Amino acid sequence: MKKSERLKTIVELNVTQEKKALETFGQVQKKQVQLQMQLDHLINYRQEYQEKFDAFCKAGARVGQLLEFKSFLDKLDRAINGQEQALQSLETELSRVRGNWIGLHNRTKSLSKLFDAAQADEIKQLDRREQTEQDDRVASGQRGGTKNAG
Repeated sequence: MKKSERLKTIVELNVTQEKKALETFGQVQKKQVQLQMQLDHLINYRQEYQEKFDAFCKAGARVGQLLEFKSFLDKLDRAINGQEQALQSLETELSRVRGNWIGLHNRTKSLSKLFDAAQADEIKQLDRREQTEQDDRVASGQRGGTKNAG
């Protein structure tokens, strides 16, 4: 098996791995966008609820209602904290997955260059071999022509 054929197999395998890594990167990135949207929604909802709470306080609401509002605001704060932590973890994962894809992409480019060089070298060797064979035929034809002439 020629060197270029072996390299071609390796390049193809690496391309497959790179594609899978890119798909994974895209999935994690999509999940990150979704988590960020959920976090933004929670923050907006909390802000609206805080405004309602402030309005109730100014209106002189009952203590029971205020405690319910405050309890719910605390739950929203915990949910926001949890969402922020999940998003931070996902961003770490996204960075790792992106690094993996970049590494595979660079490796694929390097292997492709090696494959191209090996293929070019094989073509040069084939051209040299054909040229040598042609030169030998021409030389043997000239020697044969000299013998027949003499």
